[in-house]
Amino acid sequence: QVLVEESGGGLVQAGGSLRLSCAASGRTFSSYSMGWARQTPGKEREFVAIIRWRGSFTYYADSVKGRFTISGDSAKNTVTLQMNSLKPEDTGVYYCVANPELYGSKWYAADNYYGRGTQVTVSS
Repeated sequence: QVLVEESGGGLVQAGGSLRLSCAASGRTFSSYSMGWARQTPGKEREFVAIIRWRGSFTYYADSVKGRFTISGDSAKNTVTLQMNSLKPEDTGVYYCVANPELYGSKWYAADNYYGRGTQVTVSS
């Protein structure tokens, strides 16, 4: 059993910033990567940022490069997403994800490794 909990969503004006935080826990759980996915209106859910502890590898979707920064603590299984220069198209539900893996060119994680999500709304 893995518990993934996010916090930090909210309403912000375009150009503003928000910081999302997440912690994953479980009696026998340990992470090798953590990340954030989002569901925006009219689009498929996409991974926007991932950090892999080994080698300090990070991935960013093209739509957020240069604006979002992911960081975390592997010992505590925590991850943070700093979102700057937010745009109305960033509006959506953001999910913290534990142990996402890359299969070919797509990221994937088991359903039970997703948090419940936190709403981010960017007004124009």
